[in-house]
Amino acid sequence: MLITHARLATLGSEPRIIDDGAMLVAGDRIAAMGTTAELTRRFPDADRWDAEGQLVLPAAICAHTHFYGAFSRGMGIPGEPPESFPQILERLWWRLDKALTIEDVRYSALVCLVDAIRHGTTTLMDHHASPNAIGGSLDVIAEAVQEAGLRASLCYEVTDRDGPERAQAGIEENVRFAKRAAEDPHLAATFGLHASLTLSEETLAACVKAADPLGLGFHIHAAEGISDQQDCLRKSGKRVIHRLGDAGIFGPNSIAVHCVHVDESEIDRLAETETWVTHQPRSNMNNAVGVAPVEMMLNRGVNVGLGNDGFSNQMFAEMKATYFLHKLDQRDPRAMPGNTVMDLAYANNARLAKIFWPDQQLGELAEGAAADLVLIDYHPTTPLSADNLPWHILFGFEASMITATVCAGQVLMRDRELLTLDEEAIAARSQELASEVWSRL
Repeated sequence: MLITHARLATLGSEPRIIDDGAMLVAGDRIAAMGTTAELTRRFPDADRWDAEGQLVLPAAICAHTHFYGAFSRGMGIPGEPPESFPQILERLWWRLDKALTIEDVRYSALVCLVDAIRHGTTTLMDHHASPNAIGGSLDVIAEAVQEAGLRASLCYEVTDRDGPERAQAGIEENVRFAKRAAEDPHLAATFGLHASLTLSEETLAACVKAADPLGLGFHIHAAEGISDQQDCLRKSGKRVIHRLGDAGIFGPNSIAVHCVHVDESEIDRLAETETWVTHQPRSNMNNAVGVAPVEMMLNRGVNVGLGNDGFSNQMFAEMKATYFLHKLDQRDPRAMPGNTVMDLAYANNARLAKIFWPDQQLGELAEGAAADLVLIDYHPTTPLSADNLPWHILFGFEASMITATVCAGQVLMRDRELLTLDEEAIAARSQELASEVWSRL
């Protein structure tokens, strides 16, 4: 497949803008890049796709999400609004996850995958919970990912809040699925944990023992709300990052999600262990938990990527939230510059994805890289260059401008029409299931 007459934004270590560019996709890789004139001469018999001047970018990567939360949209919880993050967990999320059946799990994933394709996100790192439908839940999500044609790392959230039997079932689901995921190049696994405040020392030790033989890292919420730190100090006398680090949870294959309430000693511990941190600004604002010290973490050598915590897979929206939130929080217009946001969303997320797919080169357009890309109907009214691209994204792009999504060479959406999933049928069944979940909840 030869994409012609495109404006290619390569990103990568030496970013370029190739005007009237062309790209040859062979199998799941980018086989050649150059100008339209050059590549049409070299590959005269290739099937052609005229991009008609649209911008082509690497597809987005989401470093942390929750497919299982899809049915929460528009749901009203009876009673007074939650006053704190612990109340949000208790009244919403810890009730919603218990209400999910295995079919709900399937359709929660499918609607999020439709959303991902529509918004050009082809690689996702999901963190799942369904306490009354644990066994096989990751298989159901994996089947949806395969049907969609996307790429995902999956895990089950182990927690003590639902009793020892369900905690053990969660451990077993992580171990079982990790062995299965190795068979599919689009799937990967990590070991899911909820958060320090719902995990005992015994359960943490059991998870480390189960994960070590498989070489799995962990995917855990850490210091998202101040309550996590308060609980940890009260029970262990340690701060969250130190407790989890001492338990063997952290390392270069592990993800500590949020890290809003961390001090300098914890930041140094994250850097020393090469643990990944993911930032989810829209979620942090919605839950009113605070603002993570992302720039301090970056300056001290912490690996930081960008997720969405179950919000829509519009990663452009997450980038914009990151850009504006930190300026407001610090009351400094120099905070969180656009090129830093770009690094979080593309370069850093691609390095994180490399842990799960070591043979894939993601987050850039280059010969030999994965053919993960999006076409964007963006025709700038000011000069566009590799240097100012971040600010075009932040101030010019809208998710509705995405017209096509390609993952591993497979066209998942073209001219805004989904090709692998029946969006209308999925939405209709999702409405039926969500109504039943709301009634049970």
